[in-house]
Amino acid sequence: MQTASPAQRKAPRPRADAQRNRERIVAAAREMFVEHGSDVPFDDIARRAGVGNATVYRNFPDRDALVREVVCSVMERTARAAEKALAENGDAFGALEHFVHTAADERISALCPMVSRTFDQHHPDLVAARKRIERLVAVLMDRARKAGQLRPDVGVGDLMVAMGQLSRPPAGTPCLRVDRFVHRHLQLFLDGLRAPARSPLPGTAVTLEDLRRA
Repeated sequence: MQTASPAQRKAPRPRADAQRNRERIVAAAREMFVEHGSDVPFDDIARRAGVGNATVYRNFPDRDALVREVVCSVMERTARAAEKALAENGDAFGALEHFVHTAADERISALCPMVSRTFDQHHPDLVAARKRIERLVAVLMDRARKAGQLRPDVGVGDLMVAMGQLSRPPAGTPCLRVDRFVHRHLQLFLDGLRAPARSPLPGTAVTLEDLRRA
């Protein structure tokens, strides 16, 4: 009788309770990173998640791994919301608005800067999540532009910069205290993206390559 080689054996699926614990850790870490920054002690995250310290370290051996998981999970949920908006919203600009406000609720602007401060930005998981978001934003904007609803002189980079600036709390200000302003200011910006444009923009549309070279 032949036995399966290591390459043929499938990795065992995590038990349901182990998967739930991992999800609780990620959710607790997201909340605490937004509230206190990425240096929050693992012990505090474990208490918020309702698990033991050993469970946190068993799932995430270092801070880099946990921050990366949190950021990727937020980007994944935002991407799913964008895909849903594309599929269900017949109003092209309405789909774009939905994405922008959902991204703000997910605290992308507060969480993503942690990546550049802590670890390799070129990790495959981060690159894949980032490319997915960028592709969806490009599709959302292109659809609104073709519908005559989005002014033609803005690029994906313009949208990403504005989202980050308008939904990120000022230095020294807790993220949760500015929530009531974020959606108001984002909507003011979104209204400025509508066609026809009231005035020409200085310079040229900002691309993602422009942002990477900045």
